Amino acid sequence: MKKKVVLIQDNQDILDIMDHVLTEEGYDVTPSLTTKPIDNIDEIKPDVVIVDDHIKGNKKGSEVIEELKSDTETEDLSAVLTSTSPDVPKKAKECKADDYIEKPFDIDQMIEVVKKNA
Repeated sequence: MKKKVVLIQDNQDILDIMDHVLTEEGYDVTPSLTTKPIDNIDEIKPDVVIVDDHIKGNKKGSEVIEELKSDTETEDLSAVLTSTSPDVPKKAKECKADDYIEKPFDIDQMIEVVKKNA
């Protein structure tokens, strides 16, 4: 069975590229420019959630991950923070993300992070 990835990004082009690459790698991807998939997390049952820190809406990606990690239902779900910010490693640690991807990212490095956490 395919591993499931919820992918939330702030930029349509980056979302499309990451979606395409992960689909090619054999993942079942739920791509979005909003946090809507988080509301359906129980139905989607992803293996990993990848969230950009600068997503559209009222919350930052790090806040979304922090909420997932503080909920007993989703605390064991792997979460990866993505950002162009130079302090993404620090932000990822603060929100209890399992990993991070710095942008601009290397495709192979992104695949490696997803494989490691899915």
